[in-house]
Amino acid sequence: CMCLQIGASLMSSNVGSGLFIGLAGTGAAGGIAVGGFEWNAAWVLVALGWIFIPVYISAGVVTMPEYLAKRFGGQRIRIYMSVLSLILYIFTKISTDIFSGALFIQVSLGWDLYLSTGILLVVTAAYTVAGGLAAVIYTDALQTVIMVGGAFALMFIAFSKVGWYEGLMTQYMSAVPSVTVANTTCHLPRSDAFRMFRDPVSGDIPWPGLVFGLTVLATWVWCTDQVIVQRSLSAKSLSHAKGGSVLGGYLKLLPMFFIVMPGMISRALFPDEIGCVDPAVCKRVCGASVGCSNIAYPKLVIELMPMGLRGLMLAVMLAALMSSLTSIFNSSSTLFTLDLYHRARPKASEMELMIVGRVFILVLVCVSLLWIPVIQTANSGQLFDYIQSVTSFLAPPITAVFMMAIFWPRANEQGAFWGLMSGLVVGLIRMVLEFSYLAPSCGQPDHRPALLADVHYLYFALILLALTCLVIAAVSLATAPIPKENLHRLTWWSRYSQEPRVDLTGPQIPSDPVNSDVSCDSDCLPDSWWRKAALRLCGLTGANSGSAPPVTETSGLNSLQENPFWRRVCNINALLLLTINVFLWGFFA
Repeated sequence: CMCLQIGASLMSSNVGSGLFIGLAGTGAAGGIAVGGFEWNAAWVLVALGWIFIPVYISAGVVTMPEYLAKRFGGQRIRIYMSVLSLILYIFTKISTDIFSGALFIQVSLGWDLYLSTGILLVVTAAYTVAGGLAAVIYTDALQTVIMVGGAFALMFIAFSKVGWYEGLMTQYMSAVPSVTVANTTCHLPRSDAFRMFRDPVSGDIPWPGLVFGLTVLATWVWCTDQVIVQRSLSAKSLSHAKGGSVLGGYLKLLPMFFIVMPGMISRALFPDEIGCVDPAVCKRVCGASVGCSNIAYPKLVIELMPMGLRGLMLAVMLAALMSSLTSIFNSSSTLFTLDLYHRARPKASEMELMIVGRVFILVLVCVSLLWIPVIQTANSGQLFDYIQSVTSFLAPPITAVFMMAIFWPRANEQGAFWGLMSGLVVGLIRMVLEFSYLAPSCGQPDHRPALLADVHYLYFALILLALTCLVIAAVSLATAPIPKENLHRLTWWSRYSQEPRVDLTGPQIPSDPVNSDVSCDSDCLPDSWWRKAALRLCGLTGANSGSAPPVTETSGLNSLQENPFWRRVCNINALLLLTINVFLWGFFA
């Protein structure tokens, strides 16, 4: 039962309206290769259960910044991780979630994209204030079940419309829009649309990048991201955590069939809208001149699902989106106030922190809204490619630091920090170039620099990982090593050590509520209606001028001991999962 909960939670944490929009859209534009992004996760989830989780358990940590603090000491890496997490929230989570939700509203109701965005944000704000986190916790599981159930129903309806898989192969390859651009071939479906492994130079998703470069990004998502890892650390034993990882790997085999292929069916059924190539036609259909593949899934929902199911599916998609946004807003607000603002003002009152957190959410939303026009035109209008490309510019240094921390005891704080810094600078340079030179529309010449036009973002992820590892190794070897007594049970090689460990984390400076420098606490303000409303909006129901209490988390895991029977069951299931995975890769290669 615990394995089922963890596996389902791992899946639901990764499934949302953005995944439906992005995977289906890229599938409509380029074929089945994007499904490899989902299948790759099985290998990394096994690595999570068998390699990373045992180290986190032996280290006795419940958060990823806490692990880095114990492994390296110091505070600057933790602050850097907090800042980078906020950047990734803006560019890969908040802005893409808002965009995908607004796109669903636009396609289903015919409203303007920005009007849809405004309505979505207003409803989300009301949902957050009225229901809070309790509403998110109680509705997440039900929404995921209905969403996946609806997706499977739509899959069967869609496949029956095109004559199942054989019919899809025939109709997709002939899905040519009626309006084309003269002297070009961009209106034609890719000749390798039904192949997973594509040319390493000319392929839209080259196979070495799909196998190796993608693993770099997947390791960051599944093995070092707090949202995902916390699910596994909530297990009752290591075997439960492993079982949850295996179940999550099985579930990640499914999106190819209920998201990617329905996206391709959408193009086969509606080639003029989904497959449009003329910039003027695309602008009229979806508001983006570079292409309209992003509307593939909502178009299929609107056109094929029965009336009642259609409304239920749209409601669940938007509800899941709102709960996802609420969770992200809560996480980013906590990250900013406790990890950044509270360090700068350790005597800040709880009321001050809550107000700053709410104001910061407004800033995040404003920046995300300004970024939406870039998302519309980036990566030829394919949302999933956009998300993965931004991740490939920013995430590989984090993957490198965790890998070196776990497998190379000689890595020290100076090496890790300067590796992260150098990786960030190189990644940001590529990111700025990427969004300064937009991909050309059909029939237009490509004037982008060779670094953008010829180096695929998955190859760039590999290059960035190698560069970061080299910097970490060079700086670590040039500076003093961390003493052995500070590393017991913090690396893969010392996870079973029974020696006492001397923690590198120094004592925390407690805040002083008595000498708080807040000029006026809540008791010296008049008890007016507007003040009560402001307090309720900021999550405060009573007076509290003291400093914010420390946040503590507990984990159910504290031992690497396993029942021999369940260890064998997990090992056999992991081998079976990887065997099925290899068969699917080979079958569609």
